[in-house]
Amino acid sequence: MITSTKDASPVSYPPWRKPCAPRRDRFDHMLTTLPNLLTLSRILVIPLLIGVFFLDKPLANWLACALFAAAALTDFLDGYLARSWDQVTRFGRFLDPVADKIMVAAVLFMMVALGWIGGWLILAALVILIREIVVSGLREFLAEINVGLPVSRLAKWKTALQMIAISLLLLEDAAPAALMLRDIGGWALWIAAGLTIVTGYDYLRSGIVHMTEPSSPGAEPANPSRDIPAQGAQTGNNE
Repeated sequence: MITSTKDASPVSYPPWRKPCAPRRDRFDHMLTTLPNLLTLSRILVIPLLIGVFFLDKPLANWLACALFAAAALTDFLDGYLARSWDQVTRFGRFLDPVADKIMVAAVLFMMVALGWIGGWLILAALVILIREIVVSGLREFLAEINVGLPVSRLAKWKTALQMIAISLLLLEDAAPAALMLRDIGGWALWIAAGLTIVTGYDYLRSGIVHMTEPSSPGAEPANPSRDIPAQGAQTGNNE
């Protein structure tokens, strides 16, 4: 039996919730989805964050903390909305970790340069930045041979703890001393640095197998769908 579809009315969506078009690489569509707009907002807020550092304290501390915490929150929202609304795009998968790395690197650089953090905390910040560079290089290498590197669950916890630590450290002494937020932020940054080393080693150990594989000029590329099984790996962008 043939069912007529003449009376069926098309489903309408608001502009920010349209399902992804068959061709997900269409730039005009990618820039109008809410998840990707949230990801872009983390990059656009960076100049504002940097400018806040030059304001008088404690206003600078509170504004920097509020802006960074709000931007960190979008890191959770964009992935959640993209999966819930079927708006996962290649552009979003590329931009999400890039936005995180740029924002974290810019804020840590400004905090060190202006003396908002010092002493051994500088070493923790350096460990975090070096790991991000190493993992980014590893992902670029594996992409050339069509091998994926899934994000581990531990790496997601590292990112969340890292964002919390930086938010607390941005307050410096603006918050009441009894709350000990600066000390909590310092310890949280060290724990995040430790998780950074663990997850970075896990990724490197998973990827080094492909670095030692013999290559020949006429060899076929690796299976595009092949993924390296990192410990606790799952779908996501946070590293």
